[in-house]
Amino acid sequence: MKDKIFTIIIPTKNRQKDLEFTLKKMNVLLVNENVHCIICDDGSTDGTFEFIKNNYPNIDIIRNEKTKGIHYTRNILLDRVNTPYVLCVDDDVHFITLDILNIIEDYFNENKRCAVIGFRIFWSLLNPDSIISDESKQKVKSFGAGACAFRMLAIREIPKFPEWFVFYGEEDFASIHLIKRKWEIHYNPSILVHHRVDNKARKAHSDYTTRLRRSLRSGWYLYFLFFPLSKISRRFLYTLSIQMKNKVFKGDLRAVIAISLAIFDLIVNMPRLIKYSNRLTSKEFENYINLPNAKLYWKPKKPNIE
Repeated sequence: MKDKIFTIIIPTKNRQKDLEFTLKKMNVLLVNENVHCIICDDGSTDGTFEFIKNNYPNIDIIRNEKTKGIHYTRNILLDRVNTPYVLCVDDDVHFITLDILNIIEDYFNENKRCAVIGFRIFWSLLNPDSIISDESKQKVKSFGAGACAFRMLAIREIPKFPEWFVFYGEEDFASIHLIKRKWEIHYNPSILVHHRVDNKARKAHSDYTTRLRRSLRSGWYLYFLFFPLSKISRRFLYTLSIQMKNKVFKGDLRAVIAISLAIFDLIVNMPRLIKYSNRLTSKEFENYINLPNAKLYWKPKKPNIE
């Protein structure tokens, strides 16, 4: 049997309809002889596992009997990869750009120290009005794990995603470890993906407090794991003040709960943060900070009206 070049990995939980839509959009990739696909069902109760098993015999489907979280699930998926490259795709993401395999393989071949390629991501329930972009390829600090490509040779050199983070922070965790090992994170806007999410509606969801708590604590965890000791307190206090100014002082009581719980999580996990710390040197920190931020949200430019 011909050795495959790419593995598509998809974590999913209780989003069968989203996953079904994504797989239909990726059918050309799924039937490609160079592609292997693995899905991990993180304890779904909506029949996701059975649906994939019955309708997609060429896809390897594995299941966590109990929900383990996104970091655990991504680690399980990556452990099963035996190809040089990986396409990481969330269950509510699909590619708009065609012929992405050649683009990705050529890019990795041309950029030997590139470990991760981040893509241009359009976030909306609607299709983009335009797919044209004048952005340039560049080195960046991090990437979005919901739509990216990995060079597995590089990923094998770093620790697995931190399962105790539960949610958020895995991209920066991997990126800093990779950068310390002289690998690079690149943004390649020539590949456009559609993330079918309504970001504005998320704040109204019942999990808003949980998401904010996990987002804050993951950022603080990263400070204590990687940043030089002299840089931590100022950055921690700055992010805390921003949350107070933009949320708490404007009457967002759910934010008060989220911030308090995130601080509690930070205190509880301090021994773990000290144990697993892998700090950037002053020079590494300077180089890292000067890199452009991850390109996570792309919007089509409005046409000029004369």
